[in-house]
Amino acid sequence: MKKIVSLFACIFMLSLLAGNAQAPNKADKIIGFYTTFNDDTGEESSQVQIFKAADGKYYGKIVWLKEPNENGKPKVDDQNPDKALQNKPLIGLELLKAFKYDAKSEEWVDGSIYDPDNGKTYNCYMKFDGDSKLNIRGFIGKAWMGLGRTTTWKVSEPKQ
Repeated sequence: MKKIVSLFACIFMLSLLAGNAQAPNKADKIIGFYTTFNDDTGEESSQVQIFKAADGKYYGKIVWLKEPNENGKPKVDDQNPDKALQNKPLIGLELLKAFKYDAKSEEWVDGSIYDPDNGKTYNCYMKFDGDSKLNIRGFIGKAWMGLGRTTTWKVSEPKQ
């Protein structure tokens, strides 16, 4: 009888371990590629790849631009307030930094977003609207103050 109970206990423990190994991490749902859109025209403008770094936080970088060149040369981060970074190409530029997942609100919080159009960095949080839309809210101060802007990125396949 003890052997049967021990066998069932082992099987139960193994099934729990196997279930946890296969269960997707909700926080990692954000990992992937996102198409961004021009606020004025609504047309595609870039693609950002969001990834999880070794520190366990989430980051995002530009991996594609609809118009990658200007005057025959790759577009650079010319609005960056740090003059040493103004010649850095926009492709590869890290826009999203240091987000952590808040399971209670199902949001990625406490990160920042950099806007290469004006060279400014804002506090930021992100949340899914359904399965294919990611709302990104950049703001000044605290989120509840209402001083910010929300943009929506669409889940997409990697662009070439």
